[in-house]
Amino acid sequence: MSTNVSEFLGDLDGGVFEEKLSHILSEVASAVTDHQRKGEVTITLKMAHINNSSQVQIDHTLKYKRPTSRGSVTEDNSTTTPMYVGTKGSLSFFPEKQDQMFDKKGGVNEVTPLRKS
Repeated sequence: MSTNVSEFLGDLDGGVFEEKLSHILSEVASAVTDHQRKGEVTITLKMAHINNSSQVQIDHTLKYKRPTSRGSVTEDNSTTTPMYVGTKGSLSFFPEKQDQMFDKKGGVNEVTPLRKS
């Protein structure tokens, strides 16, 4: 199983990353046609392991350069999102398997604590 890229982008920053990307792509494309000069949109993803888990912290940065009539405007925006790493490295906001949290009567099952390394 590999990462579903559409779902992945939608999960970053609770969906806000995807909204920002959509807005920035349209803004830069419009400026490129208005001023007939090149623009640029860059997405940077950096990953770091979250201790004692099967998760990674993803730092995601959107950077863009939008042409103007006399120059350009540049901006960058960075946020982070934790993600689970599943089978064959697939990334998702939720774990592939979730332990049973409640018993049949609605009581809370005991949680096995993480082992300390």
